[in-house]
Amino acid sequence: MNHKDLESQSNASTKIPILWIILGALGMFLAHYLVFIYAPMETTMRAAQRIFYFHLPSAWLCYIGFIMCAGWSLRYLMTQNPKHDALALASAEVGLTFGVIVLTTGPLWARAAWGVWWKWEPRLTTMAILFLIFTCYWVIRSFGGDNAGVRRFGAVLAVLGAPNIFFVHVAVTRWRGDHPNNIGLEPEMRVVLYSCLLIFIILFSLLVRLRYRVHTEERTVSALSRRLSRIGG
Repeated sequence: MNHKDLESQSNASTKIPILWIILGALGMFLAHYLVFIYAPMETTMRAAQRIFYFHLPSAWLCYIGFIMCAGWSLRYLMTQNPKHDALALASAEVGLTFGVIVLTTGPLWARAAWGVWWKWEPRLTTMAILFLIFTCYWVIRSFGGDNAGVRRFGAVLAVLGAPNIFFVHVAVTRWRGDHPNNIGLEPEMRVVLYSCLLIFIILFSLLVRLRYRVHTEERTVSALSRRLSRIGG
């Protein structure tokens, strides 16, 4: 890929719809209104239950980010196209961002429900392992250097790590964990949950595009710098 191709790819990636940014910003205000004002008070856990509306959508989007990372990594291994690698890295970063929300809100909820910040029960443990796998992917890609070997190693790790999502999903039913699985929700609660999910999807999509933009521009600058160095040398 020559420098003109890199420049055109970078220019294409900078086209972030302004509507998405507006929707993302307004959506976060709406989500907080729905969670803290509109949603009815749960009778057992009271106000602590409101964590659920951020916790569950974040978990779903964390999964989606890691699945996308594995999918784009597999495509990169098949094509060696740097665009696919950049999309994989962007997806992993955003997935990890939502994973941080999951692993922050989870202990807060656990403290209210179980009286402890953390229990080594199946779903929490498998989720922590999944998060660590993709944290390793991110560390390798961020600090291992920008070369084909590092990119391929990271891609293989993502492809092999993503199936752990299945074990996180079935942990409660297969291994009888304490983590709640099927939660009965009133109609208003469902409205809030799915509204937050939609808002988080918009935010997720925006963040992936922004991170993809950053990675493609970094590669453009790096390629142009190497070209200038060869010309100057």
